[in-house]
Formats: sequence, C-alpha cells, structure tokens
Amino acid sequence: MDGKSDAFTLPTGTIIVNDLIENKFPDKVCIYARVSSSENKNNLDTQAQRLENYAIAKGYSIYKIVKETGSGVDDNRKQLNKLFIDKNYNTLIVEHKDRLTRFGFNYINILFNELGKHIEVVNETDNDRNDLMQDMISMVTSMCARYYGLRKGKRKKDKIVEVIKNESNQ
Repeated sequence: MDGKSDAFTLPTGTIIVNDLIENKFPDKVCIYARVSSSENKNNLDTQAQRLENYAIAKGYSIYKIVKETGSGVDDNRKQLNKLFIDKNYNTLIVEHKDRLTRFGFNYINILFNELGKHIEVVNETDNDRNDLMQDMISMVTSMCARYYGLRKGKRKKDKIVEVIKNESNQ
C-alpha cells in the first residue's frame, strides 16, 4: 500500500474509511449442479458433492444446493430460472461453464454482475476446441430431439384425427 486510504470526514468529525478490499468474500453461495439426462443421476449427486466440498474448503457459507436434470441448451430450466430471481445469495458456484449453459454464458455473467452477484466457475477449461465440439454435439442432439418429438406429436395427432373420422362415419 502507498500509505494512503480512501477516507473522508463527516461534519461531526467522524472519519469514514472505505473498504479497500476489492474481492469481497462471498456472504452466501448457491451451488448449481446439472446433468443432461436422468441416466446421469449418480453423476449429478457426485457433482453437487464436489462443489459442496469446494465451497466448504473455501470457507463459504452455503445457502442452497440446486440439482437439475436438463439440456444445457434449454433456456427454460425451472430450477435455474428460480435462481435468477432469488435474492438470498450473492455467488453462484458451478463446476464448468457448460453446467450452467451451453451458450450465452457471458450474457448470464453480465446479468449476474448487474444484479450484484458473481458466478464462480470451479474448473475453467483451457481447451476451446473440445468445448466447441461438445457445443456442436449438444446443439445437434437438441435439434434432433425436438425434431423427432415434433414428428411423434404429429403422428399422435394424425391417429386422433383418424379415430375421430372413423367414429363419425359409424
């Protein structure tokens, strides 16, 4: 330090010294663990446990542990959406960026900063090529699931229409 502090004096003579520590220690953290399918339930539990151990080792006060099953491409995950409006924590801990979202991490990070919150990613990946490939696979998988889901819905609708026509002809 240079011997100077960020302080000012009130008219009453009271000296106010502003906190110079830039990285505030998180008051309350929320842990968010996600897997893409229910077949990975065991991985979901171990992921949450690793994050809990990490938070405890860092001395954080854990507010909540949220576990969710759903695609990282899905923008309508109920548990994650609830976290966006929950005001009872100030740091969200995730294992990897892709556990939070496959796309748009920086948008979410900007939103959190505006809300006075912070996202702490435990395992930052250095391999952008693998991330890019995994994102591509996730996108294709998600699109195929939606496409085949639409086709299945159309087949159901066609069967219902056929049954109704048959019944009305009798």
